[in-house]
Amino acid sequence: MTNIACTQPGCTGSIVDGYCDVCGSPAAAAPASAASAASAASAPASGACAQPGCSGTIVDGYCDVCGAPGGAAASPAHEPISSPSTVSRASNRLASTPLGSARATQAGSKLTRRLGTSSTRLRGARLGAGLTHVPPIPPIDASKAILANPMVPEDRRNCPKCGNPVGRSRGDQPGRTEGFCPKCRSPFSFSPKLKAGDLVGGQYEVAGALAHGGFGWIYMARDLNVQKRWVVLKGLLNSEDPDAVAAAIAEQQFLARVEHPLIVEIYNFVSHDGAGYIVMEYVGGTSLKTLLKQRMEANGGRYNALPIDQAIAYMLEILPAFSYLHDLGLVYCDFKPDNIIQVGDAVKLIDLGGVRRIDDADSAIYGTVGYQAPEVPEVGTSVASDIFTLGRTLTVLAMEFRGYQSTYLSSLPPVADVPLFQQHDSVYRLLLKACAKDPADRFVSADEFRVQLLGVLREVVASQQKSGAAQHSASSLLFGSPGDLAGGLGEAAPPWRRLPSLLPDETDKQAGWLKTVSVPDPAARLELLVNAPEQSPQVLLEIALAALESGQYDMVDTAVSDLLAEDPWEWRAVWMSGLVALARGDNAAAQSAFNAVYGQVPGELAPKLALALSCELSGEYDVAEGLYITCARTDANYIAPSAFGLAAIRSDRGDLDGAIAAVDLVPPTSGAYIRARRQRAGLLAGSGRGLPALAEAMGSIESLTIDPADRAQLSANVFRTALDEVLGNGPQPGVHIAGRAATEPELRDGLEAAYRELAGQAPSREERIALVDQANEVRGWTLR
Repeated sequence: MTNIACTQPGCTGSIVDGYCDVCGSPAAAAPASAASAASAASAPASGACAQPGCSGTIVDGYCDVCGAPGGAAASPAHEPISSPSTVSRASNRLASTPLGSARATQAGSKLTRRLGTSSTRLRGARLGAGLTHVPPIPPIDASKAILANPMVPEDRRNCPKCGNPVGRSRGDQPGRTEGFCPKCRSPFSFSPKLKAGDLVGGQYEVAGALAHGGFGWIYMARDLNVQKRWVVLKGLLNSEDPDAVAAAIAEQQFLARVEHPLIVEIYNFVSHDGAGYIVMEYVGGTSLKTLLKQRMEANGGRYNALPIDQAIAYMLEILPAFSYLHDLGLVYCDFKPDNIIQVGDAVKLIDLGGVRRIDDADSAIYGTVGYQAPEVPEVGTSVASDIFTLGRTLTVLAMEFRGYQSTYLSSLPPVADVPLFQQHDSVYRLLLKACAKDPADRFVSADEFRVQLLGVLREVVASQQKSGAAQHSASSLLFGSPGDLAGGLGEAAPPWRRLPSLLPDETDKQAGWLKTVSVPDPAARLELLVNAPEQSPQVLLEIALAALESGQYDMVDTAVSDLLAEDPWEWRAVWMSGLVALARGDNAAAQSAFNAVYGQVPGELAPKLALALSCELSGEYDVAEGLYITCARTDANYIAPSAFGLAAIRSDRGDLDGAIAAVDLVPPTSGAYIRARRQRAGLLAGSGRGLPALAEAMGSIESLTIDPADRAQLSANVFRTALDEVLGNGPQPGVHIAGRAATEPELRDGLEAAYRELAGQAPSREERIALVDQANEVRGWTLR
């Protein structure tokens, strides 16, 4: 039988039973994006991967480790740009446009659940997504994992029915491991039911106890029918009623359908002495809970959270397992650090005892305080409740989350109290959305969560790099590139046109019809769009854009209102309201809109750039500078707009060196490089720092191919300033400006030549005569 190769970039797996045996992607999964495919087509055949932290090689256009497309040669490294991480710089203190449940409540909407949109899956093939390194953990031999003296600590002995503490010591008398709860009189037992040598189901020979969980003891056993392989026995139900045991086993049979490389395999269901057991694959690794305990012990008993990039890497790797379960109509329910096992550089999701069907309204729900979503006791489990447990788990892994089982049972601590949130604003915004109290405000799917989590990881890794500007770029699934709305206007483009465009939703009902609308004139295009066969969300977005381009701002407002009336969570509508606010010059409204969008897609750079621009225009320089730095560090496509924004802020503050450092971030490979060098020259020429700065200004444009009139104008300004400096403070023959010594005769000759060059470029006779007169005025006189 011929194996079908996985189509995911960089993956070496094969399709088995509909899913890749390496990365877990479905057989029909498409590449991450068309943009990625286009990049791959033009990428070199080989070479080192430019992704930070990746040790891979570009093979056939893609990295063989992280799957990133190969690109052009890396840009030269720049000096680091730094920004003190303080609460004052955090964007979360800014006003934010009501969105989601806040808007629905404000408008009195009767919508009780989020409509949602489809999300593109982005599945990785290696722990760390090729962006960061997670230390491997060696496997644990099954025979060495068996407990020599299985016992539940007294502080963990609670009644299985009412939760009341039981089995506790009294004076010198140790606590009982078996008995009756003094509160509800239910029996309890913390003694293992199976012992070494017991034969379960006529097939599984018990070797001993492995651990104690919510369903009782978990045992190691040998499968006598399959080469004595190691298996794990986990209790389902302990009952004296054979019919109840049979019913419990039948109820759990759907777990046998779960087959995914990231999920522990279920082999069988058996009963023994009135109890039902799941027979599972043995995963000889270390749980993240154990890993956290080991780190704490090594840290002298003080909590030692995982580095944020590693914590995110674990979540990125396990999320495809949740996508798979949700596709099957199942929810995991009780996710926490205990349930991820790492073996080598791979992870697996274990303990499927709490998995249930999404539409199951009757069976028991299992959860853990501090991780379970607040709505579960009232409305049950859902994809949204699983998202909540994922967000809470990431929080526990990445920081010392004090009070997560009490004070902050369904919320996060204030930013001012958490250094991690102060340092990584995007991490805070991501967790805030994943752990939102209203389930409708959370990520719609595990895939959507993963896409945004990957973007946040890129930012986190970029912040740890020594170079100041990004050496690579990554295509977005939601936005185009900065300035793609400018339409050739260049520097003259209004602020809103300097931002990335929204990529169209190919799943929209009218996506096919919209591809037929290719009229370049915005007013004519708007007329066609208004008469579309159906006013779908994408049509309304196109109407808003065409109205914005043609200056019909009221129509933009109408389209935005229609979109939000249909779906209060439609952040793309709020993005359009931010653009029209910029067009109107209402920077505060733009700031509020883009801040709301940032909260919805925290892994995207486009909202951060938009928020930085609106903050710059409204005078919120601290927030703007921090966001510009994040953009410049993270993606090469964002360097130029961020650099010019930083230069403007720092120039306004009088920080010349900072402004020059900002424009120096723009690499020679950028289309904005010439503009950056011209701006650098202008900054130096007007700095008042004397002749050396003027010489450096001319050196900034010396090798550039620029408009002759621009070069002559800058030369005239520099020579005029230099001549005044020499006349006032004396010559400096050792300093050369455009090849001329800083002496009066040389500078006069340079200034005269510049004026005559400008005269030759003058558009009118009057201007030409005036420039010739200026040239004659500064001309050096000689006696013959």
